Amino acid sequence: MHICMEWKNIGFDWNHARAFYVTAEQGSLSAASRALGLTQPTLGRQVTALEEELGVTLFARIGNKLQLTPAGQELLGHLKQMAEAAARFSISAAGTTETLDGKVTISASEVYAFHLLPPIIKSLRESYPNMEFEIIASNALSDIRKREADIAIRNARPSDPELIARNIGEDEAYLYASPAYLQRAGTPQTPEDLQQATMIGFDNVEILLKGLNDFGLPVTRESFKVLSASHLIQWQMIKNGAGIGVMTKLLGDSEPQVTRVLEEFTSIRYPIWLVTHRDLKTTRRYRLVFDHLVKSLKALI
Repeated sequence: MHICMEWKNIGFDWNHARAFYVTAEQGSLSAASRALGLTQPTLGRQVTALEEELGVTLFARIGNKLQLTPAGQELLGHLKQMAEAAARFSISAAGTTETLDGKVTISASEVYAFHLLPPIIKSLRESYPNMEFEIIASNALSDIRKREADIAIRNARPSDPELIARNIGEDEAYLYASPAYLQRAGTPQTPEDLQQATMIGFDNVEILLKGLNDFGLPVTRESFKVLSASHLIQWQMIKNGAGIGVMTKLLGDSEPQVTRVLEEFTSIRYPIWLVTHRDLKTTRRYRLVFDHLVKSLKALI
């Protein structure tokens, strides 16, 4: 049965609805404004406009924080479906274009974005000067289904059936420290010696801690005295003698300011996958960039 949509009865601006959805999803106007590329006052006006259009209060403003009202919570569920449909529409539309002109967004960890991608992007730009590239350097996974990225470099194969992945190979990481730190604190001779060392890691240290324990290194939560969400900041700390930390062999072995620690015990291996959406892989621009990344990353790794 076909239902005719009464468009004239839809009395709100869809851009205002998007502003509300992203604000609720991000948890604050400041984070949502960054996600949408809008100023915070503009975003605030759009959310207020939606409240006026609908005649409901969507957020309760408690100090500097926003809390969804019951009405806002109920409407958010409907907007989530709209957001998912918009993402599917965007991917399908992108999957039909055959032009090489336009932007490709690539997501990678900070280390890969810093160390691997620059020469690859340079090569692509020289061959295809009308292509544009946005690099998302983040240790968090970008959601390809939400178009947060078109292509992503990951260390795990995705389970989502809408995504396709190519295995690039295997990377290797070691523990590194500066000679100055090792002279001051002593060079660990056995994995157990790491319990007395100053370890450097991520602010959410539990994942790294479990990984090191799984590889037979008996470090504890108390071992990590220097923490940062940024792997590049960790690396600077390691180079400057603040402690011992993990780095990929590609970057670690090329740095003269550090040396491997317990290298006979700490060869940490993990896969590298290149991931994109199934619909995007059929498009000429994305397929070309994807295939170029596969070839280039295999050569580097």
